[in-house]
Formats: sequence, C-alpha cells, structure tokens
Amino acid sequence: MKMAAAAAAGNGRFFTIGLVASWYSSNIGVLLLNKYLLSNYGFKYPIFLTMCHMTACSLLSYVAIAWMKMVPMQTVRSRVQFLKIAALSLVFCVSVVFGNISLRFLPVSFNQAIGATTPFFTAVFAYLITLKREAWLTYVTLVPVVTGVVIASGIRRHNFSSKQRLREREMTYSCARIFLLVFLSLLYLAEANIRHYKFNVVMKNMTKLCSTKPIVTINGKFPGPTLYAREDDNVIVNLTNNVSYNVTIHWHGVKQLRTGWSDGPAYITQCPVQPGGNFIYNFTLTGQRGTLLWHAHISWLRATVHGAIVILPKRGVPYPFPRPHTDKVIVFGEWWKSDVEDVIKQSTQSGLPPNLSDAHTINGLTGPITGCNNSHGYTIHVETGKSYLLRIINAAVNDELFFKIAQHNLTVVEVDASYTKPYNTETLFLGPGQTANAVLTANHPTGNFLMTISPFMDTVVPVDNATATAFLRYKNTTTTDSLTMSKTPPINATSIAQNFSDSLRSLNSLKYPTNVPLKIDHSLFFAIGVGVNPCATCINGTKTIADINNVTFVMPTMALLQAHYFNKSQGVFTDDFPGRPLTPFDYTGGNNSIPLSNLQTKNGTQVYRLEFNATVQIVIQGTSVIAPESHPTHLHGSNFFVVGKGLGNFDPLMDPKKFNLVDPVERNTVSVPTAGWTAIRFIADNPGVWFFHCHLEVHTSWGLKMAFLVEDGKDSNEKLPPPPSDLPKC
Repeated sequence: MKMAAAAAAGNGRFFTIGLVASWYSSNIGVLLLNKYLLSNYGFKYPIFLTMCHMTACSLLSYVAIAWMKMVPMQTVRSRVQFLKIAALSLVFCVSVVFGNISLRFLPVSFNQAIGATTPFFTAVFAYLITLKREAWLTYVTLVPVVTGVVIASGIRRHNFSSKQRLREREMTYSCARIFLLVFLSLLYLAEANIRHYKFNVVMKNMTKLCSTKPIVTINGKFPGPTLYAREDDNVIVNLTNNVSYNVTIHWHGVKQLRTGWSDGPAYITQCPVQPGGNFIYNFTLTGQRGTLLWHAHISWLRATVHGAIVILPKRGVPYPFPRPHTDKVIVFGEWWKSDVEDVIKQSTQSGLPPNLSDAHTINGLTGPITGCNNSHGYTIHVETGKSYLLRIINAAVNDELFFKIAQHNLTVVEVDASYTKPYNTETLFLGPGQTANAVLTANHPTGNFLMTISPFMDTVVPVDNATATAFLRYKNTTTTDSLTMSKTPPINATSIAQNFSDSLRSLNSLKYPTNVPLKIDHSLFFAIGVGVNPCATCINGTKTIADINNVTFVMPTMALLQAHYFNKSQGVFTDDFPGRPLTPFDYTGGNNSIPLSNLQTKNGTQVYRLEFNATVQIVIQGTSVIAPESHPTHLHGSNFFVVGKGLGNFDPLMDPKKFNLVDPVERNTVSVPTAGWTAIRFIADNPGVWFFHCHLEVHTSWGLKMAFLVEDGKDSNEKLPPPPSDLPKC
C-alpha cells in the first residue's frame, strides 16, 4: 500500500511538472508569435489577434476541464459571485484592449517588457491591498521575470531609426531600474504569510510498553508534525488519506473566521476524507498567537493523530513578557496496547465503558519502563541562567493531567493561545484539548531533574493511573549523574486543580483588552452528565450514554454545515435544541434526587440557532447522574471568557453577582468541576455550524455534544462563503 501511495504521489508530481512546463511553453509561444506577427509582418489588428488567442484558450480549457477532468468543474453559486467574476473579466478585457492598442504607439519590446511584469505588479498590488506578504518562494519565482526584462532592455531593433532605438533603450532601462528597485524592496518585506503543509495519513509500526503495533499517523510521526506560523498567516494543509479509516483533522482553538469548511469535525462541518481521498484545509490565523493543537476529529483516531500548532507574534511584535532564550513543545498523550478503534468499537457493542489506556506519554515517550530495553524518556537540555518557553499541550484522549518539574517553578503566561497575567506555580493542570505556555528559568548550576505527568480524578470513575516521565538536564550534566525526583500530586488533588484554574486571569492590557460581553442576548443553562438507555443487543440490556439537557446527540450522515448552507436540513437536523433542562432537578444531590425520567435521554440531532453577533452566556452545570465527574468542554469557532465557576448547583440569583467581568481568562476549552458549574460568555460573530462538546472522547462518543448554528450577517464579510470544490462528499 505504501509503495502504491508513493508511486501515485510520484505520478502526481510528474503530472504537475508537465502541466507547468506546458503552460510555460504555450505562454512563451504566444508571446513570441505576437512579437513575430506585430513586429516583422506589421499585423494591424492586435485586438483581433488576442481575441483569437483567448478563444483558443477558452476552448482548450473547456476540453481539459469538462472532458479530460483534469480539475473539477466550478459553478457559479450566487448572483454576487457572478457579478464579481463579471467585474473581474471586464477589467481583464479592458486591460488587454488598452495593452494591444498601445502597440501602435510604443515600441514592441517596451510593451512586451511591461506585459511581462504583470505577475510582478500583481504581487505588488496584492500586497498594497491586503498588506499580506506571500511566501519567499512566490517572490523567487519572479526572478526569471526580472531577468527577462533586464535582458530585453538590451535587444536591438533593426526596423527603427537610431533615435527610436535610443528612446526605446532609455525607456526600457528606466523601466528595468524601477522594476529592480521595487522587486528588491518587495523581497525585503517578504515573510511567509502563506504556510504550506503536506499531511500524509499513513500506518506506522510503533513500539511502546514492550510491544509493537501499527498506528495511524501523519507523515509517520507520533506525535505528528508541528505547524509553525505567525499571527494572521494563511495556512494551507494538503491532506491525503492512505489508510483504511475515514479521516478528518480539527485545528483545535483556531477560530476559523468564515472558514468553517476547514474546521474539521466529521459530519459537523465536513464529510470525512475517505481512504484514497484528498482534501485541502485552508484557514487564516486571524488575530491569534500562542500554542494550539491539531488532531483527528472522527472516532478515537486522535489518540495517535495529533500535533502542535505554534503561532508566533507578527514579526517585530514582542511578547508581553521577557523574551525567552528558546521554546520547547511538550505534548501529552495516552497509549493503548490494543488498537484504539477496537477499544471504542467493543465498548459500543457491549454498552459498557471502554478499556482504560495503558500509559501516558510525553512527546510520544512513556519514560523508562522496567524490563523494556527500548523504552526511554523525552529530555530537555537547558543552560543555567537562561529562560525557556514551554509550549505544553494535553492531547490525551480521556484524562486530565498534572505536570511538574522537580525543584522548578513555572510561570504561566498564556493558555489556549490567549495571554494571561503571569502566574507562578509548581504544578500545571490541563484537561484534554487545553494548552499553556509557561516560562521555565534554569536556576540550578547542574543536575538532572524529573518531569512528570499524572492523572486527576476526584470521583469514583476509574482512570489510567500511570505516570509518564521525562527529564530536564543541565549543560555539563551526564545521564549517570544523580536524578532529582518529583512527587506527583495525589490523583484526587481537587484543591490543586481548582487553584490552578481559578488563578488564571487575562492580560487585559491596552494592546490585549478583555472585551467581555456585558449585555446578554441568549442566556443558556446546560446540564451535562451521563445516563443509561435501553439496548437490546448490549450485555446488560442497557448502554451508557451522555447528554446535554437530557438530549443525547446523534451524529448525522450528512455534514450539518452542508445541510445548512444548501438549505437541506430536513431529515438531517432540527434547530430546537433546548436552552435549559425540560425537567429541572437537584443536579448535584446524588442519584436519590434524580427523577427516573432523567436517567434515560432523548436521542436527536438538534442545534441551537444564534443570530449573527448575538451575545451568549452558558452556565454549564455538572450533574451527579450515575456518577459526578469533571468535564473539559470545548467550543469550536470562537473563544469564550470564563466569568464564573463554583461547586454544587448554580444559584441564578447570587452567583452572577460574583462573576468576573473585568479580566476573566479567555479559553476555547474549560473544565467544569465535578458536581459543580462553570459560566462562559462569547460573541457569535462567526457564521457557520460550530460543535460544542465534552473533550473526554469517551463522553463525546456517548453523546455529550451539540452544535450552534450561527446565521449570516448582513454584510458580505459576515456571511459564510461557498464550500471549496474539493470538499469531501458523504
């Protein structure tokens, strides 16, 4: 399969090279033909000549698209799109007409030199209009154009007088000098604003815990490749699926402003990329900087299909804290000895909870395991007196985790790609999907220091209790030098977890203000938890489920965003998701206080509709149905402010008085405490369909999820654009 994939990739590469070569040859051929006819034969109808060329181009393009299927056929999707295309065509035609008429008054070589600079000046005006610089490679490809103009400036024309040749040469030299000056200036401004990545989904054998198994990976790596970009960069990821599973990728925490088609959750914003399929994710990191993550968003594939997103500030923009010496990416994960897809499949068939993971990992490594010769741990090398920015990501499937480094404190300066007031701590607490940037100061002369991640669970729910280890090693220290150990927090260290979360505050500076919505349009109350539904084929005649407001979400067979955009929602989803529980009860009072009707849930594919720019408050209330548990909850398409949090039942009269509306932390994923509540606020300013779910994959699989449908605004920049032509079909 790998050889076939490689052969296919090679054939595709040669095909692309052939197309480019053909385009260059035909384009240069037309230019030479124009010059030959107009200069040597004195052809008097340049506009007619160009019309013939353009007609031939249109016919050949139609053959290539409609008959040869070289690229997908595009269709006009709206009147506005048609008007834009018509306007662009008119501008192009007018420019061609004036360009050809100018041949009657200007020397041909000068006219051709000006025409050859079209790509260059297109790049210049594109930058002036959008203030976005292209990648270096884009400008490098303009070098042949510059070279051609310079060479053309020295061409002698024998059919003009000496004065005409002198005037032509002076004009061309002047053009070349200006052209070179602007070109060099553009190169100076060049910055990689378009970041291209290639994701090949492939199987790879990996050895952990003394055993080897094949896993699904991106480019054969676990964790997958780190995406590097800067704030406001455009990111293009070309994904090819070479495995037997359906695949999608979610860019966790990326706001996806008007690019919901690239958000990634299967059957919410897109149908999955099927085996052998391809899809190009295209999005812009608008106003975002910091650390995020990407991961598969279908079934449990994200156990091995995940990686980091590092978003640097714009060039020349400093961090709001002292610049570190360098940064290090640290990704937490979980590892099963068995196939994770078999784990969730067996759970679904039996109706019982899935098997726990067998280990935790730090950058794909468990740390040394007794009896496993090939087991080792990740190591960070540091120098005394220098500071390091640790970009920490919890990509675990089901576990909230503590992180510690022996005898070192960490200063948190950002969570979920949002700056925070500096917070000094010896223990970090992250739920699945959460990220943190923390500054480590190397303040020891030498030594080896143990790093650990360990699970948090403050209820009776079973959890993988394994601790993963890594090492902090100072310069001039060897592996044989003594290791300073670290004591992990107790598994039920509720106070440590809550203290970390409650201590985070947004920066709220002039440059990075905290714009908390004060007036609320939609005040929602979501009671979340687990329950039990009948299941005739399951082991005990029942199956464990999860819900929001007593609704267990059923995944559709058509992507919700497509159904919404094309007005085909009938039979796919309804927009009547309840904004609060239909039957209120004592949510945290234990099973004796829960009505029997609340143990069973309603199945449905329901969304909650929001008008564009609506302000939303959600109180997420944990419940004690079956068993209380912490729920890290994630919202797609927007960040939110965590304005309040508490234990027990939310009090709608007293608790809002204690909300922090000044500097609440801004996040995309928040942990709802066990038998407690969390209040968040956000602005629905991003048209599309946005997933809202527990980020414990087991709870998502059981149905603890829903979606918000945000309507289009009035202006064109407030509307969802049409889907890309390569969007996968269900």
